Amino acid sequence: MKAVRIHTPGGPDAMKLDDVPQPEPKAGEAVVKVDAAGLNYIDVYFRSGQYKGAYPLTLGMEAGGTVAAVGSGVSEVSAGDKVAYTGVPGAYAEYAVVPAARLVKLPAGLSTKHGAAMMLQGLTAHYLAASTYPLKSGDTCLVHAAAGGVGLLLCQIAKLRGARVIGTVSTDEKAKLAREAGADEVILYTKQDFVAEVKRLTGGKGLHVVYDAVGKDTFDKGFECLLPRGMMVLYGQSSGPVGPFDLQVLNARGSLFVTRPSLNHHIASREELLQRTAELAGWIRDGKVKLRMEFEFPLKDAAEAHRALEGRKTTGKVLLIP
Repeated sequence: MKAVRIHTPGGPDAMKLDDVPQPEPKAGEAVVKVDAAGLNYIDVYFRSGQYKGAYPLTLGMEAGGTVAAVGSGVSEVSAGDKVAYTGVPGAYAEYAVVPAARLVKLPAGLSTKHGAAMMLQGLTAHYLAASTYPLKSGDTCLVHAAAGGVGLLLCQIAKLRGARVIGTVSTDEKAKLAREAGADEVILYTKQDFVAEVKRLTGGKGLHVVYDAVGKDTFDKGFECLLPRGMMVLYGQSSGPVGPFDLQVLNARGSLFVTRPSLNHHIASREELLQRTAELAGWIRDGKVKLRMEFEFPLKDAAEAHRALEGRKTTGKVLLIP
């Protein structure tokens, strides 16, 4: 079978389409025929060496597909089931072996492409809005990269929970998408200072929470946007990692909170994985949350897909199709 692997860290050209043996399931595992793999910034981090892996490394942490075979002791899924998963390396391939306890059966009405598009980014948006800082009516949040994969979903879920949403984007086209996703106000950070705009839009009061997936370029200034006892949530670093941080800043700016969560800690148990996925899938099925799946690339063009993502030329979800 074909799989996209890296043998050493590097740029997009470090990815190679290799011939590798088709996996066989061991006890507790299932082999999934991948219909679509989700592209996420974590794939860029592994490819570039920001995150470490064992080489050769098959990239990809998320996919939707059909169960082709199961190992002994598997009760969660059966051959032929339409499933999705996240948090397991190896999705950039025609087949992937996955612990059965990490697989979620897709409900009627959701395709395997929906599954690939919703798992990592959708569940991330879910835990950010429902658990890290549980948004409620009367809260105001800032969503950086509001037209990105997580951003569009986070805007929608934040509105479902009754919050006022302010988004930041880089272009007028992305501003339109953010507004369609529910952002009440959109800041064009390439033309406007987002700190000054947040203060204007909140009458100088500030925000309850900042959701920041950008990192280096936005992190420090984000603290200036928070009201006393507000929360900075750093969940990504698309512009690069943040530097050393002086905790005294939290005191000086009003007893602020800062956290660096990740998805795996919010779906560690199968019970929590199923609970979050069921709520998210229900919203998508009922039309309350919409997935944007505009960009698809053949698996062999994974390098091109990475260039588009890193060049901020994509919105919503990017899928790789074996």
